Amino acid sequence: MTSTATRPLGARARAAIAAKTLRTDRWWLAPLLTFAGLTAWVAYATVRVFMHKWYWVDAYHYLTPFYSPCVTERCTEGSSHFGSFLPGWWVVPDAALTLPFLLLFRLTCYYYRKAYYRSFWLSPPACAVPDGHKAYGGETRFPLLGQNLHRYFFYAAAIISLINTWDAILAFHSPKGFGFGLGNIVLLVNVVMLWAYTISCHSCRHIIGGRLKHFSKHPVRYQAWTGVSWLNVRHMQLAWITLGTLALTDFYVMAVAAEWFNDLRFIN
Repeated sequence: MTSTATRPLGARARAAIAAKTLRTDRWWLAPLLTFAGLTAWVAYATVRVFMHKWYWVDAYHYLTPFYSPCVTERCTEGSSHFGSFLPGWWVVPDAALTLPFLLLFRLTCYYYRKAYYRSFWLSPPACAVPDGHKAYGGETRFPLLGQNLHRYFFYAAAIISLINTWDAILAFHSPKGFGFGLGNIVLLVNVVMLWAYTISCHSCRHIIGGRLKHFSKHPVRYQAWTGVSWLNVRHMQLAWITLGTLALTDFYVMAVAAEWFNDLRFIN
């Protein structure tokens, strides 16, 4: 506060406001919903990853993305498209080669950073609301320095999306040859949404259109950059949609594998 001696003539002293924020709206609702949604999804995914069952439907080649690719010795016969070379210990996820990279891709995602910084760390919980911490160091210290590796996790996520696409193609199988059922639609929708989320990533946008001085000399890259930019605006929505499609796809495959209900078949 400016002292009386140095304050300009006629200027008023700064108001002493005891309240942490003057916002009267429900600013706490968004971080609360984000906290509840992310916590529920992580809890469900963790339980499913370590259940080690009900992830493969042999009759139709349905494989849940939570177990793709299945690479442990515990994998059900037919579900290991790339071999079973990891030990079948309980603590080892059946998709141990991909799950860590997918987790790191999401954790370092620009939108998810905002989401869990505000909802879990209260840093800050909302605009015009004080930070929940006394000091702010940004992303300059470990482990937050790892956020800068997001561009590299993007490449891993793109490869994993290719694997999920291959799983969806293999699922067009039935005892009589080509088959098509509700499970195929579920798997395809999930793959399309995963691709939309992956390529809407800020790193992908920079890879396609970054470091170009003249778009006019690169018309193909410009068109691709325009499309990715359109998706990038919807990156937050796609981040939540893919959490939903992943959980729905996993639950559907689990339900069919556990014989809670039968897959609705249209062809074979």
